[in-house]
Amino acid sequence: MASAEIITIGTEILLGEIVDTNTRFLARGLRALGVDLYRTITIGDNTERIVEAIRDSMSRAQIVITTGGLGPTIDDPTREAVARAVGVESEFREELWTQIAAMIARYGRAPTENQKRQAYVPQGAIAIENPVGTAPSFIVEFNSPLLYSGEGLGRRVEPVETVSGAIIALPGVPQEMEYLFEKSVAPYLQKHFDLNDVIKVRLLHAVGMSEAAIDEQVGEFELLSNPSVGLAAHSGIIDIRITAKAKSETEANRMIAEIETQARARLGEVIFGADDETLEQAAFGAAASGGWNVAVLESALGGELTRRLAGESLSNLFGVEAAEIESGALKESTQKVREKFSAKVALGVALFPSETEQVIELCLLTPKGETTRRLTYAGPPKYAPRWASSNALNLLRLSALRQME
Repeated sequence: MASAEIITIGTEILLGEIVDTNTRFLARGLRALGVDLYRTITIGDNTERIVEAIRDSMSRAQIVITTGGLGPTIDDPTREAVARAVGVESEFREELWTQIAAMIARYGRAPTENQKRQAYVPQGAIAIENPVGTAPSFIVEFNSPLLYSGEGLGRRVEPVETVSGAIIALPGVPQEMEYLFEKSVAPYLQKHFDLNDVIKVRLLHAVGMSEAAIDEQVGEFELLSNPSVGLAAHSGIIDIRITAKAKSETEANRMIAEIETQARARLGEVIFGADDETLEQAAFGAAASGGWNVAVLESALGGELTRRLAGESLSNLFGVEAAEIESGALKESTQKVREKFSAKVALGVALFPSETEQVIELCLLTPKGETTRRLTYAGPPKYAPRWASSNALNLLRLSALRQME
């Protein structure tokens, strides 16, 4: 199976001025092609460092993809860096200059002299015209000894094998990069590397149990190589990632289903959804199944729960209110919100910070009675509102499920 590394180029990314979305897009694109992604890194606009990064990636992977640094200015060094990495000069391509000039003319402008830099590519490169921008891309094929094994990432060993590889330089503008990857790069990779495998990922979402406790239940799956299983914590929500590599999507889905079935059997109602399903959808979906409409009160969460609910289409959400309340007054305040919106059910959550911990109070009023909780959160204070709102939504979800039993 082919392996890849992604090098994102741009000092503005390192300075935090812009957010790198290209890596995520490329990672998913490579995954769909069945390519193993070994590493992703970001390098500033420094030619020497880019050359070093490219050569390092060439020693480890067959596919090296760069994004950024293909503009017309002096601080766009990717073309030169790729040429130096493979030991060739750059050459001017008249056909690329014609395409660039035509694109600029569409905007009613004449091309400037410095824009000719974009018509240079490393000698022997496969040029990729850019019909949606002014930065042509290119592919440089290489033969190189792999100095790292797939299992020994980060540790230099004797050459494993000599492989035919490719450096693919893409623009940093996301719209241009995505278009060129889908229209030109993906077909090239499929043909050149004879890509017939697929990699599928399934995310199971869990709540109400710590990452460590979930690990105790599914830890043996985390030792598997294919499918592989991993955990990731997100302020009260734990993702269980199941990844399978196979010759067909059907086979990958079968492999994933076997692990998912076992995980769900072990964790039960702790798992609330999968992939794009949210806790908000799960909680209000369970409430709707029980015939509940819901009003919500939040206090001192900075609008966290309000924002989460606003991002969903929830027909049984009758109203949301934010108010500052004192400890011990949550039940009374929640009842007032219930009456205000004429809702069958009211959910209240309040955060009370102290010097050592964050105290969270929950209150749920339903036709069958009331449920209150007092929880403490000792993690970073900035994550407390997210953690508190997740626990509140889970209380609604579980109560709705159990009232239907």
